[in-house]
Amino acid sequence: MHRHFEDELDTLRSQLIRMGSLVDEQIDTAIRALNESNLELAKFVIQREERVNELDLTIEGQCQRIFALTQPVAVDLRLLLAAMRMNSDFERIGDIAVNIAERVEALEDYYNLVERVGALEMISTARQMLTSVLNAFIHTDSDEARSVFEKEDKVDDFNRQIFFNLIDEMKSDPVMIEPAAHLMALLRHIERLADHATNIAENVIFIAEAKLMRHHSSSILPGL
Repeated sequence: MHRHFEDELDTLRSQLIRMGSLVDEQIDTAIRALNESNLELAKFVIQREERVNELDLTIEGQCQRIFALTQPVAVDLRLLLAAMRMNSDFERIGDIAVNIAERVEALEDYYNLVERVGALEMISTARQMLTSVLNAFIHTDSDEARSVFEKEDKVDDFNRQIFFNLIDEMKSDPVMIEPAAHLMALLRHIERLADHATNIAENVIFIAEAKLMRHHSSSILPGL
């Protein structure tokens, strides 16, 4: 029974890594589609969302099965609890990739605007957060997980500044109102990407150190 339980946990961990890698690739492809104004790439991201949803259901079912058939304790319980939360964040990141892809057509003639207001730096920073947190999970590296928190603050700073830049663009040229509105909507999704990456980082620390992270502070759970 113990060997079977260990195998179930190994499979769950592998599935989570697969899920994280899939949504990481989805985000990467969506950003490439935006940068290249490539509608075919954007369509590919949208079509592949079904794979993300299928894997989400698989992981959720596996977590439920482990809870139902075993009595996990300590680090195993932490992995299971974190896995359910991380799977939800990964699934939402997959949705964000689709949301980015859906804005590609509206912004394909306004790449200069995206570049001019500083959106590329914000997008790049959020993209780095996802890569870092996935590596942190794969290696159970709480230090790399904590590095994500600083990047989240940078994303928030970028978002505030870009908002005012877009207001200025719309005031100076009414033609910019529609693309600026699309870009604002896209950047809300980028901000949420950063939020989900931060959530995953907190769960990596929970697995590694039995610490519950809330707004970058922590508390240690006794007995876990």
